[in-house]
Amino acid sequence: MNTPRPTILIVEDETYILKVLKTLLEADAYRVLLAKNAAAAEMAVASHMPDLILLDLGLPDQDGIVFLQELRRWSQVPVIVVSARNLEQDKILALDNGADDYIAKPFSAPELLARIRAVLRRRTGSALPEDSYNVGGFFIDFNKRSVSVDGQPIRLTQVEYRIVELIARNPGKVLTYSFLIHNIWGPYADAENNRILRVNMSNIRRKIEKDRMAPRYILTEIGVGYRMAEQIPGDKKQR
Repeated sequence: MNTPRPTILIVEDETYILKVLKTLLEADAYRVLLAKNAAAAEMAVASHMPDLILLDLGLPDQDGIVFLQELRRWSQVPVIVVSARNLEQDKILALDNGADDYIAKPFSAPELLARIRAVLRRRTGSALPEDSYNVGGFFIDFNKRSVSVDGQPIRLTQVEYRIVELIARNPGKVLTYSFLIHNIWGPYADAENNRILRVNMSNIRRKIEKDRMAPRYILTEIGVGYRMAEQIPGDKKQR
């Protein structure tokens, strides 16, 4: 029995980019739906229930962030923003409003396909909570609240463990500074001041990384947030 091909909705008003994305995705065996504006995209989501959306932010009838906000009121379909807006604040705004990932134009085709695969893996693997997470030599047991690297136990403070657990429960997904601050220190914490988060992350990396200036496990999206690695190059183990 053949596995159904994932369906991807491309929401993009530039015809050339629409064609490039359609050709790229169909060559990688995805089913593709097209929408050139927010109204058509909403109808396509409701009618076809795609597995993932590639969303441009500069739509002719509605700003992509507004579309994303309205979509999240009734659907949790994964969304990767593909946009020419490449300022850090644009990325943060999209991620904080429900985007699963963000890639700036012009994009690399292999990187976009890798991001799509990562988001689809998270979607199909999210039905039940994981008891542990393992990537490279990094291992976290959520039940025992324990962390080890290459079999050696790592002592983390309570706050450090909560940061690591939150990021590890969302592997491959960028968690913004403000999301982490609000979830670790509460909704009234100052999300504009991420110094305490950076200090804790520096301490975490000192404990879990061989070279904290070139981290392998918790990766930095500069100016945006942190992402847990899903696979270490050369490591054949999968989660």
